Parts: sequence; C-alpha cells; structure tokens
Amino acid sequence: MLSEIAPGLERAAIMFNPDTTPASAYMPSFKTAARSLKVVPIPAPVHSDAEIETAIIDLGREPRGGLVVMPDPWMAAHHRAPIILAAARNNVPAVYNVSSFARDGGLLSYGPDVVDLWRRAVSYVDRILRGAKPGDLPVQLPTKFEMVVNRKTAKTLGLTVPPNLLALADEVIE
Repeated sequence: MLSEIAPGLERAAIMFNPDTTPASAYMPSFKTAARSLKVVPIPAPVHSDAEIETAIIDLGREPRGGLVVMPDPWMAAHHRAPIILAAARNNVPAVYNVSSFARDGGLLSYGPDVVDLWRRAVSYVDRILRGAKPGDLPVQLPTKFEMVVNRKTAKTLGLTVPPNLLALADEVIE
C-alpha cells in the first residue's frame, strides 16, 4: 500500500520498539516484500520520541522514502502523535496498522478492526465467567480488517491517492 500511495518509493523504513515487539516476526516478510517492489528495506528500532524523530528525519533527508510502523501497542499508546507529526514535518509518507493513526492525521492505516476484536473478546469473557477454562478455548485471529485513508494528509504530502485504494478504503478522511 505504501508503494501504491507513494509511487517511486525507493526506501522504506520499518519502525518498531525492540523491547515491546519481536521484530523477528515481521522483518523477513518486510524484507521480502521490499525486495519484490525494488525498495531498500531499512530497520528502524526506536525506544523514545527522540529516536523516533531522528529516524524519520534521516528517512526524510532524501526523497522517495517511506515509513511502515509495525503493530506495537507501545507505539500506538504512547507515540502516535510524535510519529504523525515527524512524518508530516519531514514529508515522509507513512502507513500504520491502527486506524487511530490515520484519523489523527497519519496518511493511511490498514489492520485489524479493533472494535471487532473487543466485541469478539466479550464472548470469551462470558464463557470464562460461565466456567470454561481459558486454556481450553481456541486462539482466535482477527477476521475483520479496516483501511482508513487520509486524503487531507495525502494532499499535504503532494500525493494523489490511487482510485483502487479509495475503492478499498472503509473510511476516507477529506
């Protein structure tokens, strides 16, 4: 999606906190996808707002760089605003996995529908309260995903959102 919304992309950083997210789970597929798109993959481990700012400034120094923010509760809960602001200030297109990033000014998000995850968790809580053993319940994966595109941010970055992304989006922010 990043290469579709930012044509000519040459470098893509994947931002993560190595203390809270096992990058090893994502890095092989990120590198494979980047190579298939002829994009240089750049690991960007960060631990603080200062490191986030530095990583995004470095990425924005040259044109045709982009950012992927890995699924990470630490990033979403504590560093959403600094990431969005640094990406905007440095003209770096970025994609996220949580819709709140796009709703708060990020370019594009695609990931599990968090509201749906909570709704589905309620049935598990009910079953546990009725006596089911948590270890006996099957592990569930997300089944509903959502894409949010922020056209206002795209315009600020000088990007045109392709019609196919607009058609796939669950929400478009004007």
